[in-house]
Formats: sequence, C-alpha cells, structure tokens
Amino acid sequence: MTQRRPLPADLFDELCPSSLLPFRFGDKWASMVLHCLDDGPRRYSELRVPLSRVTPKSLTQSLRGLERNGFVSRTVHADPKLRVEYALTPLGRSMLEPLAAACRWATEHWDELLDAREAASPPSADSNPR
Repeated sequence: MTQRRPLPADLFDELCPSSLLPFRFGDKWASMVLHCLDDGPRRYSELRVPLSRVTPKSLTQSLRGLERNGFVSRTVHADPKLRVEYALTPLGRSMLEPLAAACRWATEHWDELLDAREAASPPSADSNPR
C-alpha cells in the first residue's frame, strides 16, 4: 500500500461554498466524498476525518449510492487483515471538473446566495414584537 497524505480535518468547514449550492450532485454529501477520493483510494476511517459532520449511517448510504451509480468502486483487501478501500472510477473522476466549476461558481456568488437564504428565512421569535 502506498503512503498517501492524510486528509485534513478542516477540508470542509461549515462555511464551505459547496453547502450553499442550490443544486446537488447525488446526495447531500456525495460531492464531498468525491473530492476526498481525488488523490486516490481511501478507507472509511480516512473519509470520516474531514467528513466528521456526516453521521456514519449517512456516509455509508452516500458511499453505497456513489458505488451503485458507478462513481466509486469498493475494494476488499484481505491481506494481512481485512480492509476496505473506496476509489473513484473513471466516471467518478470525470465529475471532478464539473464539481470544481460548481464550487467556483458558489464562491463567486457567496454573498448573493447568503442574502437570498437570509431573505427567505422566516423571522426568528426574538425579532417579532407583540
């Protein structure tokens, strides 16, 4: 097994532009999973580091959906002990550029997206005079 650079824990902070995209690639977490696999295969435990806000159940469902749709492969290694790795397929790798373009777009329109969400949010109970 080749040594890969660990995924940084803060790869997706809470204010990541991808969280403001008005459209999704797959499920809520799919684009982040694809990004984590950009540098090569990863074990589930490695993916959990930057995706700590994702519940284990949701991450498993996302990985299964990505595998079912042909974006991710799942490989079981039995030597010397059992381990599973997830990797991008060629189809999954072909999604990286459209994802990067969508993230650039969200970054460029960050303020507009935040303003629109704020305007659409109902006023809080604290701001309602009686």
